[in-house]
Amino acid sequence: MSYGTPPPPPGYGAPSYGAAPPNHPTAVTVLVLGILGLAMCQLFGVAAWIIGNGVLREIDASGGAVGGRGLAQAGRICGIVATILLGLALLLVLGLGALGSAFTTAVGTNG
Repeated sequence: MSYGTPPPPPGYGAPSYGAAPPNHPTAVTVLVLGILGLAMCQLFGVAAWIIGNGVLREIDASGGAVGGRGLAQAGRICGIVATILLGLALLLVLGLGALGSAFTTAVGTNG
């Protein structure tokens, strides 16, 4: 009775599937920009988001000849989060500025 193919004889390794495709040259840059956008300056996040979109399009268009999709996607997501944080910070600053201006105007007219 045969239940399938027998295992390879000892001394043979796992089958080889070939080398992984090289990473896109900008994929690591997008990841670094995304991390810097979260850690230091959110403007780096905007750049990571924009550049990451282009890198992902190029990787998808390569038909598997270029790798690094995970790196580019991670950097792009970090860039999106950093851009959202930048927008929230701007709203907070503008809101506090408007509140301070309204308070100064109200105090100035009553005093």
